[in-house]
Amino acid sequence: MKKSVEGDFIKINEWLLPLSWIYSLGVSIRNWCFDIGMLRKHSFTTPVISVGNLTVGGCGKTPHVEYLISLLQEKHKVAVLSRGYKRKSKGYILADKDTTMPMIGDEPYQMKQKFPDIHVAVNADRVKGINRLISDEETKDTDVVLLDDAYQHRYVKPGVNILLVDYHRLIIYDKLLPAGRLREPKDGKERADLVIVTKCPEGLKPMDYRVLTKAMALRPYQKLFFTSIAYDSLRSYEGSNTRPLSSIMPDEQIMLISGIASPEQMIQDLSAYSSNITSLSYPDHHQFSASDIKKINKTFEGMNGSKMAIITEKDATRLNHIEGLSDEVKKNLYVLPIHIEFKLDQQANFDEYIKSYVVKNSRHSVLVRKDK
Repeated sequence: MKKSVEGDFIKINEWLLPLSWIYSLGVSIRNWCFDIGMLRKHSFTTPVISVGNLTVGGCGKTPHVEYLISLLQEKHKVAVLSRGYKRKSKGYILADKDTTMPMIGDEPYQMKQKFPDIHVAVNADRVKGINRLISDEETKDTDVVLLDDAYQHRYVKPGVNILLVDYHRLIIYDKLLPAGRLREPKDGKERADLVIVTKCPEGLKPMDYRVLTKAMALRPYQKLFFTSIAYDSLRSYEGSNTRPLSSIMPDEQIMLISGIASPEQMIQDLSAYSSNITSLSYPDHHQFSASDIKKINKTFEGMNGSKMAIITEKDATRLNHIEGLSDEVKKNLYVLPIHIEFKLDQQANFDEYIKSYVVKNSRHSVLVRKDK
């Protein structure tokens, strides 16, 4: 397996740097307007936790939000608010058991399917969305709101602001759009309460973490955590059969279907089990078309010997709404769920920080009522 190093997926288009300077001016003026109060930030009596990043593309937001849901849902009524990227609807929508993926987007749909007892809503205007969640009759029992991908949505002032930084695309090495993938200048990280370096590879030594800590150059009030992506057992696309990744034979051919921002790490990880990987990679949040389905069918048909197809959870939610997959692909297609794991024994400290914030600030928390 190729050894992963920090920043190894960053590509800078040097010729676009002049446009990045212009972009930087616009973003800096906007941030300055918020900093001096010219643009208003809204606070809420209900706890609000924001999870986002400074870069375009995936830093692992969904598994981190799902971790927060799992952490909090036993004692608190959790609501997730997302803009619902690429959804086929507008305005505020509260998901229920009959809500379809096109109505709310792939990530909110996935979370509602995995955690049916929480509130999941979408609204591009996060202030209005939060107000609806905490005041509408059907959701006013909300104890805590998790904002998905809202780091740049500064009209909301969250109680806890979590910034995710991809280990493979560290912001300290990146450049602003369009030359790089930064949405705003690096000093935007100073708004974060917690910073998490995500997708850390296995095998990092204590010295590596110390170097990363120094390189991130955080303020004293900020806490730094490290997480990695871990894989659950493969789940059959049709049915409930599962198989561990360790069951993949070295000579087994894998067709990997991914519509995520950074499939490189997944390809590297699967290479530990099989060296025969055919990757069908699509843009993040890709909506599969009839021609895509034909390519998937044809590619799998052309693979000889023992073979299987693997798709990410997020992509599976979009593929479910498309017809045309061959019976052979369906029979051999597996969904690969992921979750996060904290490094350096940091999980307990992170959990305590989040739980303590919610308990101290929740309007409806059972624990708060017991303390009174």
